[in-house]
Amino acid sequence: MAGVVMWAHIVVGDGEAMNEPTTYEIVVRGRATERILRPLLDDFAVDHPEPGRTRLTGVIRDPAHLHGVLAHLTSVTAEIISLTPHDAHQPTNSTSERQDP
Repeated sequence: MAGVVMWAHIVVGDGEAMNEPTTYEIVVRGRATERILRPLLDDFAVDHPEPGRTRLTGVIRDPAHLHGVLAHLTSVTAEIISLTPHDAHQPTNSTSERQDP
C-alpha cells in the first residue's frame, strides 16, 4: 500500500481519547495467583471481592500501557470479565449521598 498512512489505535471512552492517566478496575474470572500477576503488582492493587473473581485496580498511563496489561492477561489465559475506567470527577456511592425516604 504505497502512500497509505495507517493510524495507531486510540483507546476511547465516552467519546474522548485517553489523554491523561486513568484509574481502571479490571475483573478476571478465577483467583489469579501472584505468579501470574507478578508483572502487574507494581501498578495495581489486587483483591478478591467474591469467590471466583480477582479485581485489579490501578492507574493506566496511556493506551500503550492498557494494551500491555491486556496483552499480559490474555497471554496467561485470564478471562477478563470487565474493564472499567473510573473518572476521578465522578461521585462515588457513599453514605453522604444516600437519600432518606
